[in-house]
Amino acid sequence: MKKRINLRLILIAGIAVIVTMICMTGIYYKLFQGQVRKDLQINARLLSGTGLFDDPDNTKVSLSEYYEVGEDLRVTWIAKDGTVLFDNDLDISQLPNHKNRPEVKKALFQGEGESVRRSDTMQMDNYYYALRLENGTVIRVATQARSVYSVFLAASPFVMLILILIVSICIVLAHFLTKQLLHPIERLAENMEDTIEEPVYKELVPFVNTIRKQHENILMAAKVRQDFTANVSHELKTPLTAISGYAELIENHMVDPEQETRFAQEIQQNATRLLSLINDIIRLSELDSGEDNLLCFEQVDLDEVAGTCVKNLQMNAQKRNVTLYYEGVSCMLRADRGMISELVENLCQNAIRYNNEGGEVHVRVYYEKGQPMLSVADNGIGIPKDQQERIFERFYRVDKSRSKQTGGTGLGLAIVKHIVELHDAVLHLESEPGKGTTITVAF
Repeated sequence: MKKRINLRLILIAGIAVIVTMICMTGIYYKLFQGQVRKDLQINARLLSGTGLFDDPDNTKVSLSEYYEVGEDLRVTWIAKDGTVLFDNDLDISQLPNHKNRPEVKKALFQGEGESVRRSDTMQMDNYYYALRLENGTVIRVATQARSVYSVFLAASPFVMLILILIVSICIVLAHFLTKQLLHPIERLAENMEDTIEEPVYKELVPFVNTIRKQHENILMAAKVRQDFTANVSHELKTPLTAISGYAELIENHMVDPEQETRFAQEIQQNATRLLSLINDIIRLSELDSGEDNLLCFEQVDLDEVAGTCVKNLQMNAQKRNVTLYYEGVSCMLRADRGMISELVENLCQNAIRYNNEGGEVHVRVYYEKGQPMLSVADNGIGIPKDQQERIFERFYRVDKSRSKQTGGTGLGLAIVKHIVELHDAVLHLESEPGKGTTITVAF
């Protein structure tokens, strides 16, 4: 970045110098041309006032006696018909008729005229000014001056020298300016975690805020992954250790035959728990990926889906001595049928699992202000206020001992949260320890 900024500053300086030199050369050359024309006009008027050109019949004119003419000034006296009467530089017998010369033609008709003719071979510009006298003749003065191209070529060594000097100065200045410009940015990069540090440039405030937010999200995601890995390892290790221990005892005939059936049941129970855990982890990974092909939106009757889930879970509720109630009306919404079924099932399973003996779970589907609503309420153990924000975290359990006894994986509500987010729904939790929990989802 520093190198790029340095090169651009140097390039800008070089272009600025070249453009400035070209513009200055053009401006000064225009001023020079104006001065040359003005000098020619003054010389022509002074010559007309000497009286040397009053008599067209007297062609023997001696300018040096009356007027000091410069070596680079050419004076030509022209008759009305264009015949050259006098020229201080060339033999008039060798000069053609000048009647059609632009400056002479203008002078004959308008009183004065001027023109510039360029000599490509000499790289010079010839300036002419013609003035009509009272007797009808024309006096013309001319001089030569270098063309703008030759002036620029002559000045090019000085231009290059100035260019090199300025570019050298710009290289040094660009280095210090770039260093000074980037220093606050480098300091911010080194102290990205410091939220107190404010950007020196106000234009960087939105950018820095976004970077800091992304940095915080990355750190948070890294911590979540680390915690998730640790929790997965622990959750997988527990049933695997039990399965391995029971299997080893049976293999080595270290248990009585009547106990083998109980140990086999323990192995089956832990294997089932392990399989549920693995399935939930896979499902959560699929939801985390957010792939569109996982979603199949269609018109779904929430009442039909919830009613089916409640019916399928009645046996599970009876085993735990929990009464499961359902009340609903037809509520159509655009959703993924499988995910909605999974959401209702997880909420109901959670309500059954964390309920008391003889408890109740009420599932309702209804409209509120034209919005489809799903409510799952229980009168179970409830959730303390300080833990309510964490229950949707992976592997977080309010009562860890109860979760292990009932086969919970600690991922059910995390899956619920993902499904709610994928459907742009809103989830609301109300709970009080000892009184129960109500979870409402507004679609």
